[in-house]
Amino acid sequence: MFDIQEELKKLPSKPGVYIMKDINGEIIYIGKAVVLKNRVRQYFQSLSNQTPKVRAMVSHIKEFEYIVTDTELEALILECNLIKKHRPKFNILLKDDKSYPYIKVTMNEDFPRILMTRRIEKDGAKYFGPYTSVFAVRETIDLVKKLFPIKTCNKVLPRDIGKGRPCLNYYIYQCLGPCQGNVSRDEYRALMRDICSFLGGRQENILKRLEKDMKEASDNLEFEKAAKIRDKINSLRHIAEKQKIISTAMEDQDVIAFAKSETDSCVQVFFIRGGKLIGREHFILEGTADVSDSELMTAFVKQFYSSAAYVPNQLILQEDIDEIGIIERWLSSKRSTKTHIRVPRKGEKLKLVEMVSKNAMIELSQFKERIKKETALAIEGMEKLKVLLNLERLPERIEAYDISNTGSTEIVASMVVFEKGSPKKSDYRRFKIKSTNIQNDYQSMQEVIYRRFKRAQKEMLDKSADDEKDIGDGKNTGFGVLPDILLVDGGIGHVNAVRSTLEEFDFNIPVYGMVKDDHHRTRGLVSGKHEFDLSKDIILLRFVTAIQDEAHRFALDYNKTLRTKRYSGSVLDNIEGVGPKRKKALIKHFGSVKGIKAANPEEIAKVKGISNELAQKIYDYFRQ
Repeated sequence: MFDIQEELKKLPSKPGVYIMKDINGEIIYIGKAVVLKNRVRQYFQSLSNQTPKVRAMVSHIKEFEYIVTDTELEALILECNLIKKHRPKFNILLKDDKSYPYIKVTMNEDFPRILMTRRIEKDGAKYFGPYTSVFAVRETIDLVKKLFPIKTCNKVLPRDIGKGRPCLNYYIYQCLGPCQGNVSRDEYRALMRDICSFLGGRQENILKRLEKDMKEASDNLEFEKAAKIRDKINSLRHIAEKQKIISTAMEDQDVIAFAKSETDSCVQVFFIRGGKLIGREHFILEGTADVSDSELMTAFVKQFYSSAAYVPNQLILQEDIDEIGIIERWLSSKRSTKTHIRVPRKGEKLKLVEMVSKNAMIELSQFKERIKKETALAIEGMEKLKVLLNLERLPERIEAYDISNTGSTEIVASMVVFEKGSPKKSDYRRFKIKSTNIQNDYQSMQEVIYRRFKRAQKEMLDKSADDEKDIGDGKNTGFGVLPDILLVDGGIGHVNAVRSTLEEFDFNIPVYGMVKDDHHRTRGLVSGKHEFDLSKDIILLRFVTAIQDEAHRFALDYNKTLRTKRYSGSVLDNIEGVGPKRKKALIKHFGSVKGIKAANPEEIAKVKGISNELAQKIYDYFRQ
C-alpha cells in the first residue's frame, strides 16, 4: 500500500513535475514545482483554505509520483507535454484543443505545397492558424489558389518533372507548370514566400512588387498580362481592407482576455499581425468557476502555446500570470527571439484587452444558450424514448454500436456513449475485428459485444473481490458501467446477433436496431418483430439520428485512420510508376508489402493497372 505521509518525507528539494493518481491508478492531476517537497506537501496540509476544486481533488488522491528536472524551465515544458498527453480531469483543459486545423506550407520541400493539417511538427514547414473550422481553412486555401499560380496536383517534384502532360490549370494560367520545368526551384519558392506573407497578414510588400510588375508589363505593351496583375492587386487590397488595423504598434501581438459565468469561462484570443486583426479564436473552459483569474490565465497560456504554430513577439494579457519570467523564457525559446508578456493598466493596449473581453462574454453567453437548448432537447428525447419503448426507467446511459469496413480489410467497430442525452466521449471505445477477415456484420457485432461485456464482467468481479478485501486496487477501464439500453446500427438480424451474445453474460439489457430508409436516413427502431416508427415525432427522430450518426462517424474515422496508415509512408513510394492508386491496389490485392515482396512478376501483373513491364520493375526493386 502507498503511504502518502511516508512518501511526503522522501520528496526532494528540487524542481520537477508531480503526478497525482486515484484509487484506480488513473492520473487525475499534473503540476509543476520549483521545490517539489514544499509544493506537494501543501496539498495534504489544512484544507480549510483550499478551493473546493482542490479539496475535491485531494479526496481522490491515493498515490503520487514525481519526476525531478534540472531546471524550472525543463519542469514547465515537461508539465505541458504530460498534460497534453494524459489530459487529467482536475487540470484546466482546453476543450478539443487537438481538433483545430492549421494551414501548412511545406517550405521544407524543394517545390512547396499548401495543405491543411491538425498536427504541428518541427519539420521546417510554415504553419498558420489555428482556424475556426475546416471550412475556413479550405476557403482560405481556395482563395490562395485563385490569387497565386501554384500547383494543385499530386505530382512529387522534382521527381516527376517532365513526366506526363501538364494539367488544365497550366493552360488557363492558374499554374506556372513546375511539373514541366517551366519555373525554377528558386522562382517557385519565392512565390510560396509571398503566400506565407499573405497568410500572415502582410500584403504590403506583395502589393508593391505587383504594382511594379504591372507597370513593367504595361510599358512593354503586354496589356493582357498587366490586366491580370491589376485584378490580383484589387483582390489583395480588398482582403487587406477587411483586416482592421486595431493596433498602432504595428507589431505581432496576441491579445488574450476572458469572461466568467457562475460555472464556466471563455478565453478569447485575437491574433494581430502588423497591427491588423487577421483572426480570432475562443475556448470554453467548463467547470472553472472557482478557479482564480491568475490560475485560469496561466493554465491557458501554457496549454495554448505548447502546441501553437506561431508565438508572436508580444502577448497582451487581461490578468497577471504565475511564473511570468519562466514562461517568457519558455516562449522565447520556442520563438528563438525575445517574447514579452504585458498586462496593461491604461492606454491603447488596455482598450484592446477590454474589446477582447467583451467578445469573450458574447461567446460565453451564446455557449450557455446552446447548452441550455441542447440539454432540454436531450432530456425530452430520453423521455420520449422511454415512453415509446415502454422502458421501466429513463435511459440515462445509451450505448450505440456500428461496424465499418473496406471490403475485407480494416474491419472495425465503434462504441459511443450518450449519458443524460449528451455524448460522453471519454467512454467511447473502438475495436479492431479479429474473428473474421471477410465482411460479416453479424459476426463482427457479436465479437464487439462479447469483448465489451466480457470486460464488464471481469471488472465487476474484480471490484467485488476488492470490496470483500476492503481494498481498491482494481483497475477500472470504464467497461464496468452498464448501459440502460443498447442501440446497434442495423435491423433485426443485428439485434438477434447481439441478444444471443448477451445471453452468455446474463445481462438483461434491452437491444434495439436503428434502421434506415432507402435514402440512408434514420427511419425507426426495431426489436423482435415490431418496428417503432420515428417519423411522426421530430424531436425523437433527431435524438436517435444523432446517436446513429455519431456511432457511424466514430467507426468511419477509425477505418480511415487504419487505411491511411496502411497506404501511406510505404516503401512502394520509391518505385517509379507506382502512384497512390497503384499502391493501394497492390496492397489491397496482396494484403501487405511483405506479400508483394514474395510475389513473382506474373502474380504482380494480375493486379489492375499494373503492366508486365511495371510488374517486373516492382519485382526487381525488391530483389535489389
